[in-house]
Amino acid sequence: MNDVKSLLEEFADRAVAGLPPADVDADVVRGRRALRRIRARRRVTGVLCIAAASAAVLVVGNQAKWWDKGEAEVATDSPDADAQTGQTPTAAASSAPSDDTMSLYSGSALALVANGQAWSTIDCKLAPEGWTPETPVTADRVVLTPPSVRTSDTDAKLELSAADESQSLTAVRAIGSGATVVHVGQASGRQVGQIKLGERWLVVKLPVDVQQWTDDVVARFLESCTVS
Repeated sequence: MNDVKSLLEEFADRAVAGLPPADVDADVVRGRRALRRIRARRRVTGVLCIAAASAAVLVVGNQAKWWDKGEAEVATDSPDADAQTGQTPTAAASSAPSDDTMSLYSGSALALVANGQAWSTIDCKLAPEGWTPETPVTADRVVLTPPSVRTSDTDAKLELSAADESQSLTAVRAIGSGATVVHVGQASGRQVGQIKLGERWLVVKLPVDVQQWTDDVVARFLESCTVS
């Protein structure tokens, strides 16, 4: 390999030695000019390549945005979108109960008003508004009927009775404290409240629909009563 290199260098020296000095200098100048032209062409080519690549990116980007926008519009304006969900957004919002509606139902407790009518041995200072005693009234039993209810509808009536012994209740809840504790529980499938007044017990059998008869209403009603 070294021998080949030496031979090439020797041939090159002979070729250069055989040329006039001016020719060698002229070749060097021409070679430098050619090298500068090649470099200039490379720079121009690089600038053109960068410009072409930038233009391609912009074109592709704009197309992608156009397609995305088109798909979004189609998805938004599709007439089948609401049909697939089964309801419109307005219908879904209206189906959920509002806070005002929930407050209305939760706050629909029965109103107790002053009672100016004595009921035999059972006398209560408060009574459910609009409820009237059923006649005849016995000594230890009073039946109250709500307004706009048939007299034969016993499930809607309230029964007050005085007894010497308390009733046996299940699922008992104690309301109040001290000597005026009201016990509310279940007996024979009905909700019952009872309180001890003196030596006797006052027992109230509530209507089947007890939504309005909250524990607080039952306690206030019984605590306003006396048994003679």
